[in-house]
Amino acid sequence: MARLTPRMSDDESRAWLSLIAVAELLPVALDAQLREDSDLTNVEFRVLSALKQSPHTTMRAGELARILSSNMPRVSKVITRMEERGFVTRKTVAGDRRAVDVVLTQAGRKALIHALPGHLDYVRATVFDHLSERQLRTLGDALEPLMQRLDRTGQFACDPVTPDAAS
Repeated sequence: MARLTPRMSDDESRAWLSLIAVAELLPVALDAQLREDSDLTNVEFRVLSALKQSPHTTMRAGELARILSSNMPRVSKVITRMEERGFVTRKTVAGDRRAVDVVLTQAGRKALIHALPGHLDYVRATVFDHLSERQLRTLGDALEPLMQRLDRTGQFACDPVTPDAAS
């Protein structure tokens, strides 16, 4: 006998389809804005931000992969592109030939500082300016438990990048 699959309610369907659409559309939009304004990809911006916030502006490549929810081959390609542009350098870790530290350079720091104001303006104009203060709080309240449920390692439980953090 076939098992009946329950359907979503209208509210569940609306919320789910909206969440999926935003999850797919937002990274593409952020990537386009960053490419146009700063000649960076969204992933490169996230690498620069992570390095800027890390102690000594240095982080293991494996940690970057974890933060980006990516794999090492993909992250290695991104780091290679960024190294060619002078934004980062790689440093072999003493005592562990397989480990590599990625270090933010002065050029990388300048690229982040250059990108940040336009990026924050875009995020505000694209997302926050279309929500009331109540909707913004509700959005945070709704997404935090989902994030915590999905993010078992706590990698997304970090402070947001602010203009002061990049200077």
